[in-house]
Amino acid sequence: MKDLNKLKQAKFFRRQRRTRAKINGTSQKPRLSVFRSLKHISIQAIDDFNRVTLAAASDRELKEKGNKTELASKLGALLATKLQEKNIAEAVFDKGAYKYHGRVKAVAEALRSSGIKF
Repeated sequence: MKDLNKLKQAKFFRRQRRTRAKINGTSQKPRLSVFRSLKHISIQAIDDFNRVTLAAASDRELKEKGNKTELASKLGALLATKLQEKNIAEAVFDKGAYKYHGRVKAVAEALRSSGIKF
């Protein structure tokens, strides 16, 4: 059983590295990195050139109730307002090793509908 978990973790990190190798963020066009756990989801806007996080949002900041997908879309709108306060209109979406569906897709669509271009 331990070997199976190590294998799954190794595959996860391999997918993550493969995705991140093609993506870089700058201060004008940051990388939006998504982290999804079983209970929560968080997003960071990262400037890879200066190695700095420009903005971050987590569903723990939200006071609303709802299912995880609804909270993810509200989280995307929250991060979009934080980015617009810093005059950032474009970004690169980094889904990491996750599939582009469900909560990850809800975050991306909420960011797009709030005016952030990918």
